[in-house]
Amino acid sequence: MNATLRALVACAAIAFGPASNAQHPALNLYSARHYQTDEALYENFTKTTGIKINRIDADDAGILARLKTEGAASPADVILLVDAARLWRAEIDGLFQPVKSKVLDARIPATLRGKEDGQGAQWYGFSTRARLVVYNKANVKRDDVDTYLELGDAKNKGKLCTRSGSHPYNLSLFGAMYEHLGAQKAETWLAGLVANMARQPKGGDTDQILAVASGECGVAIVNSYYVARLLRSAKPEDKAAMEKVGIVMPDQSGAGTHVNIAGAGVSKYSKNRDAAVRFLEYLASDSAQVYFADGNNEWPVVASVKVANPALQTLGDFKRETIPVSVVGLNQVKVQQILDHVGYR
Repeated sequence: MNATLRALVACAAIAFGPASNAQHPALNLYSARHYQTDEALYENFTKTTGIKINRIDADDAGILARLKTEGAASPADVILLVDAARLWRAEIDGLFQPVKSKVLDARIPATLRGKEDGQGAQWYGFSTRARLVVYNKANVKRDDVDTYLELGDAKNKGKLCTRSGSHPYNLSLFGAMYEHLGAQKAETWLAGLVANMARQPKGGDTDQILAVASGECGVAIVNSYYVARLLRSAKPEDKAAMEKVGIVMPDQSGAGTHVNIAGAGVSKYSKNRDAAVRFLEYLASDSAQVYFADGNNEWPVVASVKVANPALQTLGDFKRETIPVSVVGLNQVKVQQILDHVGYR
């Protein structure tokens, strides 16, 4: 065992302590979700089951790197990631173990699961968010930005703002567009996005929305839950900003709006498999699905769950793109090469 691995294992041992025991069962969760509202989600699981959750938080890339370094010594029981391509990457790298659950199979659509075989699925999706378009209502016409393709058209020159092109949210969208357009047209489109930038990519999705509201940008690509968060805000400045912003679910006459997911699976080396599967089944329960909708403005994946979130209701029903997660993941390497070539930072 090398020095780096010994250090990580030691840190995990300090953070988690004994994996579990009969009196005080525990579940070790590696989570890329950093939302305060998830605290209630986890607390309810512990209250319901008596199983304590020990959590390590990091971004998706950090979690994947840590799991690879820890190997068979990893204390992780559940891996929770917030991007479809990251789930695909973890699957390809062999970081999950298959799970066969009647509860999960009945409640989670087959299109929102990882690779399946006779032993079960590698991971399951538990919430979704859309990659939508926001625009300044005073300066931009809705009809000029109601498809992803139009964002790379010369009519939107000097108007577009985004976060880094290499951010997982954008890589997943671009990977899907690569599948729709093919390599040559995808490169032309991405070069068009670069040519249309109002400024260099920077900041997070909330920054893009506020820049559109201020008039610094005419149009931006953002995740739906950031929009919903501002729509639900009681702050006068947020309300004023959202009055200036129009919202578009792109490509409703075409392939549909790109949708990403948050999902989880049981770690390959989990020492608490039963508790881990029980946690996944809990995430598919009505109560947990409501937490995703009300707490973090994400759409539930269980069709029977009713959403009472006013912001999600404002966004309304929409046509969703159906691109396999594996395809999006495979395309990302090609997309990153194009981004480097066209200068999309």
